[in-house]
Amino acid sequence: MTQSKTNLIVVTIAIYLATFVSSVEGTILSTALPTIVGDLHGVSLMSWVFSIYLLVTAMVTPIYGKLTDLIGRKPVVQIGLAIFTFGSLMSGLSNSMYALVFWRAIQGLGAGALPTATVTIIADLYPYEKRPQILGINNLVWGIATLTAPLIGGIIVNTLNWHWVFFINIPFRLLVMLLFQLFLHEPKQYNRTNIDYGGSFWLMISVLFLMLSFQFLSYKNINWISIFVFWIISVFTLWRFIRHEKSAAEPVVPLMLFKNKPFMVQNAVAALINGYLMAITVYIPIWVQGVIGVPVSIAGFVVTPHSIFWIIGSFVTSYLIIKWTPYRILRFSLSIVLFAGILLAFIPMMTHFGWFLVITAISGFGFGITIVSTTVESQHLVSKRDVGVATSFNTLARTLGQTLMVSIFGIVLNVGIQNGISSHQGANLSLVNTLINPKTAVKLPARVLPSLRQVLYGGLHWIYLLGLVVILLAIIINKFGYKNSTES
Repeated sequence: MTQSKTNLIVVTIAIYLATFVSSVEGTILSTALPTIVGDLHGVSLMSWVFSIYLLVTAMVTPIYGKLTDLIGRKPVVQIGLAIFTFGSLMSGLSNSMYALVFWRAIQGLGAGALPTATVTIIADLYPYEKRPQILGINNLVWGIATLTAPLIGGIIVNTLNWHWVFFINIPFRLLVMLLFQLFLHEPKQYNRTNIDYGGSFWLMISVLFLMLSFQFLSYKNINWISIFVFWIISVFTLWRFIRHEKSAAEPVVPLMLFKNKPFMVQNAVAALINGYLMAITVYIPIWVQGVIGVPVSIAGFVVTPHSIFWIIGSFVTSYLIIKWTPYRILRFSLSIVLFAGILLAFIPMMTHFGWFLVITAISGFGFGITIVSTTVESQHLVSKRDVGVATSFNTLARTLGQTLMVSIFGIVLNVGIQNGISSHQGANLSLVNTLINPKTAVKLPARVLPSLRQVLYGGLHWIYLLGLVVILLAIIINKFGYKNSTES
């Protein structure tokens, strides 16, 4: 019996559709969350609607990565889509915040399979030099979804109800599953035995408590005792995981990866730069709204050049990887990110809105090259049988980097604001919170605005100074990670 041939175009479209649908739902949920919280009376659990999803997704991502290498990409992506779709259905049927949080966890259980399996499928279908272009289009799809989702979300909430935030995408996910089933064909040469259950368990527990510690770090009143306990549990279970992997027949994360120096350099840079990404996407909109007073309807466009030039950077990567070594590509892209970072760290408080568009465009170009190249190189630096594991490791590194840095940036902002309040008479935390919220900022008296803006700027300034440290650390790792190597 001959092996059916994969339809390259249809499968690629299915991957893009899966990306679009997932991005739309996540963004729509952000738009609809205030309505959901009001309806279900669950403000105390509001943050967990997103947190539990991210926790579970990060926890299972490495497991799915190994499964793509053991049983194939197609079964994993189909299982992930099936679980995610069921979780969406039940989330939409939820009648309490506790139920919604639970079913969001089930969504996360399925979501962990999607980025790893789809990017691994791209690695199977496209040659090394072509992958950045395909990933660039995938980023474009994600960007379009992010821009259109708030409008879609507003229409759904206003004309239907919030339950349809979860229902609306179910037919599209079923279509994606059908396309993968009919048009994605793999050689049946995967090892369907020797799944490393022990290693999977210890790794999931370690990642879970590490992510929980990051979540607790983001709280206003930090419970350091709980965080230290979580760190101890995470380190202990990581130690158990490493011990187990040394004797496992099919380790969920081969320890040889940690001896692959170029691979570790790529993923360390990916973690750091994805962490710094939070300073761009989260805090620049706060700067332009709270400090320079740009209306919220315009402020949202401040990161649009970042997304556009990220896509351009992705396409440029296709040409760079043919001509340059990985070390040189990262040296170039990180220098661009550093230049934008220096501008953010040292520009005056009342810089014109137009300059932020320029800065985010510059940073987006550097990010596009850095993130796409680290993803492609992570796959290229391992054997074909470990491409799934390498992809999931890269995804986990980026997720951990973002989660950790958004918590640290939050702490730095709070400390900076508190220091500013102590040196500005008449300023207090309540007034600063009023300034940050565009709906309430207009109610502030004009006489207090200069001091409040100075306080907020002071906190943001420390974020971007710390961001420079993060970028420089990535540059140092790239420099010395490839030192005395043919890559340099």
